[in-house]
Amino acid sequence: MSITTEAELNGMKRVSEAVAVTLREMRNYTKPGMTAREIDEFGGEILNALGAKSAPRLTYGFPGWTCISVNNEIAHGIPSDKKVIQTGDLVNIDVSAELDGYWSDNGGSFVLGEDIHQHQRLVDASKAILYKAIHYIKSGTRVADVGKLIETEARKSGYTVIRNLAGHGVGRSLHEAPDDILNCYVRFNKTRFKKNAVVAIETFISTNSSFANQSNDGWTLVGNKGGFVAQHEHTIMVTEREPIILTAANEIWN
Repeated sequence: MSITTEAELNGMKRVSEAVAVTLREMRNYTKPGMTAREIDEFGGEILNALGAKSAPRLTYGFPGWTCISVNNEIAHGIPSDKKVIQTGDLVNIDVSAELDGYWSDNGGSFVLGEDIHQHQRLVDASKAILYKAIHYIKSGTRVADVGKLIETEARKSGYTVIRNLAGHGVGRSLHEAPDDILNCYVRFNKTRFKKNAVVAIETFISTNSSFANQSNDGWTLVGNKGGFVAQHEHTIMVTEREPIILTAANEIWN
């Protein structure tokens, strides 16, 4: 969406605060031995208390309030009671919701406890690349150039990117135009970011894979060559200068 009034900006701020706080508190709540369902139910309680509705449930009938992906899962992981989180696991939580007709999206990967499997470097690279990408965006910036930046920075860090997952417009629904904010350079994509547009920018930084495939459960995405992926995501409003980070309360850069 494009924000044209103060009321629209306030609406986006409220829903973005809701998803950001939910993500932050879910991350802080997660402890070794917990199931993904326990963590998801905790997040669902926060969303409900804030008056927000789970976007994946509302839009797709997803079997959870949030998406929780662990280790080799890239995204859209089902928060089942069979998924037990252990020390050193690479955990990704993605929270999106609707509140009073406005929608927002954010996510982040983290290592639970001690980094016994050496995932932290990947997580740190994803965070740093998202920071650079977001602060590169302003009115008139080409979407393709943001993809080029993400891909180039990933390569510098010794990683690749998932080429078929993308950031997207958001605001009046979960996915809006532009829906092709990829992590790679697409030469023929001439789309430019517009002032006051609301977009969800996300990184998918990978150790091995370059494409995401759907697993047999019909939801969870896994890499075509295995390995691990770190994802970080903020919803922002584009300006003529630095963008406004609407989901800053998730503290994924802390």
